[in-house]
Amino acid sequence: MSGEGAGGLAVSSAYLWFDTEYTTLDLGKARLLQVALVITDTGLNRIGPVSDDINLYVKLEPDIPVSPWVQETMPDVVEICRSDKACTVEEIDRRLCEVVDRHVVVPMGDDKKRPILAGNSIHADWHLANRFLPGFSALTHYRHLDVTTLKLQWQDWFGGEPFEKDDDHMVSKYCPSFTPSPLNRAHDAYYDVQASIAELHYYRRKLLQAPPSNPS
Repeated sequence: MSGEGAGGLAVSSAYLWFDTEYTTLDLGKARLLQVALVITDTGLNRIGPVSDDINLYVKLEPDIPVSPWVQETMPDVVEICRSDKACTVEEIDRRLCEVVDRHVVVPMGDDKKRPILAGNSIHADWHLANRFLPGFSALTHYRHLDVTTLKLQWQDWFGGEPFEKDDDHMVSKYCPSFTPSPLNRAHDAYYDVQASIAELHYYRRKLLQAPPSNPS
């Protein structure tokens, strides 16, 4: 499938579907726990194989505090982050840059063709990327694609049925290359990036074809 939109050639070079889990909802104090990345074209087709997806856990030193809510809801993630299976943020930043450079071609000096950071409530993940993943952050466009905007319009303006992101069948229907995660999907960055891709696909099919329920 082509990455071109309905109006002709796509403006964006690629979408970087990005999600993180972190130690506290206080973003000024938060430290990264998990980082996930899936790259697609503007048609929401993967660029590169599933094996090139990023799903990494961030090394968490014993003296770094974790909020009670995070400890209670994501114990498996915290356990991995405190183990030898986790990576340093420097290593993760390097690997993110490598996969973006491998699959996204940006013409020399053309900042307008940098790939777009995409996801749900992407501002929080962008904030943490700026703090901890400077190399990756520098590769991204200043514009962001936040699926939450469409979610709010679909529910508030059109009165549409919500996209059930916790439903594996729903996600796999709209993200055919969906790869399940072995951890709790309710708080798993890799699951969430794929659910966000599926959710945007869902809104593309439905949002622009449905009449508003309350066109006041």
